Amino acid sequence: MRPVAIVGGGLAGIAAAVALGEAGLPVTLYEARPRLGGATHSFPRDGLTVDNGQHVFLRCCTAYRGLLGRIAAPGDVHLQDRFDVRVLTPSGRAGRLRRAVLPGPFHLAPAIAAYGILRPADRLRALRASVALTRLDPSDPALDRVTLGAWLAGHGQRARAREALWDLFTVAALNVPSEEASLAPAVKVFRTALLGRAGAADIGVPAVPLGELHGTRAMAAIAARGGEVRLSAKVTAVEPGLALVVGGERVAASAVIVATPHEQAAKLTPHEAAPDRDDWHGLGASPIVNVHAVFDRRITDLPFAAVVDSPVQWIFDKTRAAGLTRGQYLAVSVSAAARWIDAPVAKLQAEFVPALEQLFPARRDARLVDFFVTRERRATFRQSPGSGSLRPRAATRWPGLYLAGAWTNTGWPDTMEGAVRSGLDAARLVRRHLRQWVPS
Repeated sequence: MRPVAIVGGGLAGIAAAVALGEAGLPVTLYEARPRLGGATHSFPRDGLTVDNGQHVFLRCCTAYRGLLGRIAAPGDVHLQDRFDVRVLTPSGRAGRLRRAVLPGPFHLAPAIAAYGILRPADRLRALRASVALTRLDPSDPALDRVTLGAWLAGHGQRARAREALWDLFTVAALNVPSEEASLAPAVKVFRTALLGRAGAADIGVPAVPLGELHGTRAMAAIAARGGEVRLSAKVTAVEPGLALVVGGERVAASAVIVATPHEQAAKLTPHEAAPDRDDWHGLGASPIVNVHAVFDRRITDLPFAAVVDSPVQWIFDKTRAAGLTRGQYLAVSVSAAARWIDAPVAKLQAEFVPALEQLFPARRDARLVDFFVTRERRATFRQSPGSGSLRPRAATRWPGLYLAGAWTNTGWPDTMEGAVRSGLDAARLVRRHLRQWVPS
């Protein structure tokens, strides 16, 4: 049998390759870059291994956790025993959102009721809005025509509540401000994670560099299942007969999965297979900026924290994962970062270093050893109203040609979980296709 060809070595392509390998099918994965991992990767800098950005997962991310069980080693990730987020402000007033030992969706009610960053009246309104959210169906097409911000405002959520509570999670999960975010994926986030089963929102973070987790480990897992990975192998076309053009060479396949970002997928997928391919460009893109600061000493003992009233959104301690043996390395993740994406490094340093000093007074006694910025201009598609209707399903009109990627219609936002689910869905369709078309 000819191998199944997978175009794209991000999480969608990796998940599909591992699943097909476990099914005993030959696989060749083509990746244009010299590494696997897609939007999640690492690079060396002054003796450290730096992730391009901070990526987290939740306990409810069952597909991604299942992939980790196949490619990762024990200790490669850390998952909270109980959802617990410290929320910091420059004024020194802090909050804490920690789930109680209660069944969902009541497990966060005590934390919201005691959330001191909001006034008591806003906390009560937030609890009422939470109940209303649980009654919404994220698959309802009508929700994709409404913004989350408009819905929250209509349910008594004043600007302060949106900034200090709701945006903590929706901006990070959807990579757009609440006033521009589609209500549909926001409801998916809240109903599945924060308002679902009690442990669903427990936060997981990588304990090793992403290049090791999604690169080295994934490469070994695919090879162990009989698959082949071809790096620096750019696919320029998918042709009739399920053939790829790779570096000018035509390679036949038994099935093809296009697991690239939507812009590349639109170029590769023939119009006859996907007449709506030109519509995919309407998904657009939303940027993420990551600010990296290395100090000569520790300035906080928190593994991570959320922040309000500051340009800082989320902070992660990357000291150990990056291999730093002295001092502390903090990464600041800024989603919906249109304001910062083109700002010079000097301007970002002038804004974010004083912001960190406000949050952590110990910073005043610490020396800044290094400061740098990583930018993901097209980190996710723009999850605004109408985007849901543009997301295609995995199957195309050509038997044997399938799509994968977090931008496809997975039922999830553009996340690592969505990417893995798309790869598994495409792999399932490939198996069904081959059972139908290939003699036993």
